[in-house]
Amino acid sequence: MSELVPFSAAVRERTTVAHSSSEGADFMTDLMRGRGCREDYVALVAQHWFIYEALEAAAERMKDDPAAAPFISTKLTRLPALEADLEFLIGDDWRDRISPLPTTAAYTARIAEVGRSWAGGFVAHHYTRYLGDLSGGQFIGRLMARQFGFETNGIGFYVFEEIADPAAFKDVYREQLDAVPWDAAERERVIDEVLLAYRFNTDLFVDLAAAKAGAAA
Repeated sequence: MSELVPFSAAVRERTTVAHSSSEGADFMTDLMRGRGCREDYVALVAQHWFIYEALEAAAERMKDDPAAAPFISTKLTRLPALEADLEFLIGDDWRDRISPLPTTAAYTARIAEVGRSWAGGFVAHHYTRYLGDLSGGQFIGRLMARQFGFETNGIGFYVFEEIADPAAFKDVYREQLDAVPWDAAERERVIDEVLLAYRFNTDLFVDLAAAKAGAAA
């Protein structure tokens, strides 16, 4: 009898290609390889603010749901750091100077939708964002600091001061994924939602590239 694959491993295996496609989008590739500019990074941070505003509002609504609650932790909260970054990068009037791109608007609407009534969908988006932030996001933060001369100001989003060991935190998170008593059909729905989240991320990079091209025209 074959050994059952843990759900966290199944999620990772089934979404690897989509994850790689998102990371490899041209806008992000340029930014990571030094071909982007400070304004490109600022544009990305601005879109992150809308995404995490939606995600952390959904977390507040989901905090008493038995399936979602184990994943929700104040140690992950990113919105205050994003707001401090935007104040540093743009100025005190940053709220008046940013707006969601079309993909961001669709992405946040989807997070809000699942965050009202579907714990599995919420966890899918929560997993995609925060485990990414604790993984590749740490490299991105260090790279942006080197490229643009930031210390902590400007990259606070990537600094998880309350998580001393990101790898251990992620291990516990994956154990929690494995422990949720979803049936096979629900697990498939959750994996599909993770894939959707990665598509939103890839499409966002396309939007950011298009907005940059439009501004340069």
